[in-house]
Amino acid sequence: MYIRAEKPDDVSAIYQVNSEAFGRENEASLVNQLRGAASTFSFVAIQSDQIVGHIFFSPVTVRGGSSNLSILGLAPIAVLPNYQRQGIGSLLIQQSLKACSESGQDAIVVLGDPKYYSRFGFISASTKGLRCEYDVPDEAFMVLELNSGALQDCTGTVQYRSEFKVCE
Repeated sequence: MYIRAEKPDDVSAIYQVNSEAFGRENEASLVNQLRGAASTFSFVAIQSDQIVGHIFFSPVTVRGGSSNLSILGLAPIAVLPNYQRQGIGSLLIQQSLKACSESGQDAIVVLGDPKYYSRFGFISASTKGLRCEYDVPDEAFMVLELNSGALQDCTGTVQYRSEFKVCE
């Protein structure tokens, strides 16, 4: 098992992973729409020469916050059903967060299970003065500073790219 950045030849396999993992095509279509946006990051998990997992990051903005920060939204993360609960998702998150940090990103936001994402250092975004543009439980919208103190003077509403509204 290893993790690597997405390659052009991976597009159809990534679509399949997201479709199977979520049981619908919304997330797979979202990734295809976002792929051309600036500053996206996409990684795959490979086992036995097969793509079995995928994680995607796209830029977000903070309305009312600093425009100098590079903040990404983590969404989606997917693992083929037969490979779930084997640590592949955790490995994807750990290695991709490291790569995002090394590329100079300041922070990552995610909307998800607090028990799961807190294992990777995510905390409630509201503790950093950030709110989600969607009506979601406070504890489910989280942030991880990749640059310590990057969010010190940044407060406001996090806005995802417009493609997210189409794929809800």
